Amino acid sequence: MKTISSFFILVFLLFGQMYSETPDSRFLHTKGFDIVDGKGEKILLRGVGLGNWLLPEGYMWKFGQEGDRPRKIEKLVSDLIGEQEAQKFWKRFRENYITEQDIKRIADLGFNSVRPALNARLFLTEAENAEYIEENFVLIDNLIEWCRKYNIYVILDMHGAPGGQTGANIDDSPKDEPELFMDQRNQERLIDLWVKIAERYKDEPIVAAYDLLNEPLPERTGAAEKYGHLAEPLYKRITQAIRKVDKNHMITLEGINWANDWSIFGKPFDDNVFYQFHYYCWNRPDNLNDISYFLKHRERLNAPVWVGETGEKGNTIYWATTQYFEKNNIGWSFWPWKKMDTRNTPYSINKPNNWDKISAYSKGEQKPDAKLALNVLNQLIENIKLENCVYFPDVVNSIMRRLPVKIQAENYGHDGFGKSFFVADTSNKAMTYRVTEAVPIELIDFKEGQYWSEQCIVLGKGEWTKYSVKNDNPEQFSVLLRLKKNSEKATFTISVNNYSQSLEIRENGWQEIKLQDLKFNKPDNVITFHVNEGIIALDWIDIFQPE
Repeated sequence: MKTISSFFILVFLLFGQMYSETPDSRFLHTKGFDIVDGKGEKILLRGVGLGNWLLPEGYMWKFGQEGDRPRKIEKLVSDLIGEQEAQKFWKRFRENYITEQDIKRIADLGFNSVRPALNARLFLTEAENAEYIEENFVLIDNLIEWCRKYNIYVILDMHGAPGGQTGANIDDSPKDEPELFMDQRNQERLIDLWVKIAERYKDEPIVAAYDLLNEPLPERTGAAEKYGHLAEPLYKRITQAIRKVDKNHMITLEGINWANDWSIFGKPFDDNVFYQFHYYCWNRPDNLNDISYFLKHRERLNAPVWVGETGEKGNTIYWATTQYFEKNNIGWSFWPWKKMDTRNTPYSINKPNNWDKISAYSKGEQKPDAKLALNVLNQLIENIKLENCVYFPDVVNSIMRRLPVKIQAENYGHDGFGKSFFVADTSNKAMTYRVTEAVPIELIDFKEGQYWSEQCIVLGKGEWTKYSVKNDNPEQFSVLLRLKKNSEKATFTISVNNYSQSLEIRENGWQEIKLQDLKFNKPDNVITFHVNEGIIALDWIDIFQPE
């Protein structure tokens, strides 16, 4: 009898251990190329990056070299208003830059995730005997609570590791060296910090993943060549330490050289990881950069791929990139949610009066009066509150590819020849923008050095392009086309779902032609532009609320 009892106890213990090592079904996890929930349903993470909140970046403050990273910005503020007022300022800044109102708005706009950029120094001191700073962990606690309330997933991003992982301003590097990889003590501190984070949030399903290191080891400084071989071994050590306390959360790994060199990755060392690259189209003129490199690595790694940062350009690129990613089963996070005095983010922070005097001081110019500086910084605290920011619906609608929106003609779909476009000659490729494809794309009045460019497509008789656009509510919209004829006679048909309208272009030069108001369906709509006769250049299709 004693032997039988011992047997059942042993079986119970073994099954208990097996159960405890099985990932909790409440958490997102990886499955082949997909991220799925506990029911096995695919989740495509479409989010925004919460930059400049817990790791201030100088370019978002319009600052020069003396304010290009968090520690320098903090020193500048202290120099201007004194240490005591500076401490008050930073407490208020962190409490107001991202609030519940921001998270609710992010959810209302259709995003499903956020990626807060963390600075290790905010949570772990740099002293010889480093100590954790509990009050700053509460900021993440609050964020997670709000995200749970509005069903927004959180990807915790180690943007600034102890010592710095890039040797540049973006990680708050103290000496412009990637000291994380130069000093074993920094690596141990990073591992300890990730274990601390994992212990704190191990039971929180709204946390989707841990982003172990942001953009490590750039190539241009020589850091990638010198230390690149150390990146994956460090990732393994961090992951092994996390798994001792947290077996549930996904882990996302970035390549070296701003996340985009994946040659460092061998066979996946954990069964719940996905890989991340960052995608910025800063070419002048605009170009839709190829992602086949990452798709090939996805095949090799048999794991999901995600774009942790994209943005910092204009609406044309925003539409193109999210469409491109999603066609290839890749989620994304737009960078950033808001910044000062801009036109290319969902929200813009109004620049305080006399801010240029603060900015000038960061560039080595005259120091402003302390009273003036305090007033300006107090005004900044008010301006960063979401209700005082400026919203740009055109930016968000371009990211989400939904109405009302202006569709640039070059942003036809990615389903290929015969599905998203038809041209008679497929041997020639576009001159610009989508240079691997056969639809003719030409620049419009581009001047050297322009930040973004205007492009148009040029189609002949029988050729067509197709566009997909989302709509939240079935209703009437006005439609305006900008085009011109490149032949004596030119006619076209534009179709929206089952409705078609044919028109002739009678005048020369660029012109805007308005269609009859049209009803668009919920949620999906297909627009086809077809040339019936002649040659036509199409710039854009603007779909907007009737007056």
